Amino acid sequence: MQTQAGYFGGEFEEKSREESGEVQLVSFFVGEEEFGTDILMVEEIIRPLPITRVPNAPHFVEGVITLRGRVIPIIDLRKRLNIGNVDVTRKTRKIIVDVDNKITGFIVDSVSQVLRIPKSSIEPAPEIVAGIDSEYIIGVSNLEDRLLIVLDFRKILSIREKKALGEV
Repeated sequence: MQTQAGYFGGEFEEKSREESGEVQLVSFFVGEEEFGTDILMVEEIIRPLPITRVPNAPHFVEGVITLRGRVIPIIDLRKRLNIGNVDVTRKTRKIIVDVDNKITGFIVDSVSQVLRIPKSSIEPAPEIVAGIDSEYIIGVSNLEDRLLIVLDFRKILSIREKKALGEV
């Protein structure tokens, strides 16, 4: 699933989304929690591929994969968010995102859907959730029957972790 800006209409769609006050998110599950991230950050969503382990990598880095000639580090989002270990199932996916011009993959339990929600529906995360270690949480959106936690993948890794990832 290619989701680069040009795929969904490029600049025209981006401007019309801004004018309408909507954001388009890819929603996914990690454990029992539903998360979302800006669709423009997502390059593609793939099924699990064999992962090559990398010695001395941070605990949340599963290893690397080769995708169309590119070597891509793979991060277990459960481990990064301290939600526990991932059990690979038929629904498990890797979300390939562009993080500061570095392509990185994140393992999630399943990908749900693409949502269009009003920006105004995203409320800042409660203070108890939005601590220093969770600056990657943009906010929470109350959908009809559930809460969606909106993540910023650019902030999911600390500067030190990004440096360590660059060495993988």
